[in-house]
Amino acid sequence: MSMTDPIADMLTRIRNATAIRHDRTDIPASQMKLELAKIFRQEGFIRAFKVLEEGPQGLIRIYLKYAEDGEPVIHGMRRVSTPGRRVYSNVEDLPKVRNGLGVAVVSTNRGVLTDEQARGLRVGGEVLCEIW
Repeated sequence: MSMTDPIADMLTRIRNATAIRHDRTDIPASQMKLELAKIFRQEGFIRAFKVLEEGPQGLIRIYLKYAEDGEPVIHGMRRVSTPGRRVYSNVEDLPKVRNGLGVAVVSTNRGVLTDEQARGLRVGGEVLCEIW
């Protein structure tokens, strides 16, 4: 069965796993999801991730991160651009998520970047998601 929005599926799997305090979650692999996982790791929202060669597509195993009191590091995430409604932004209009406490992930012609990286390179693009 084909999926219409694999990025929204990834975000939902991570959201559901943190809600029930799982240590990890598995997601069907793709290049875009791998880039998102790299950004989540780089920004400190997840502990680590690993690509597993299982099945025809492979899996990305994401190890979730929690504070010492057991509170999830990820407080929320939201899909911005959907297949039915694409959201593009130039560099001046890139969103600030929670006054800088969160991160917007942007797909640019220079690759998948955070909003801060895109501002630094002076490029805009499709706003994929926000995480805080």
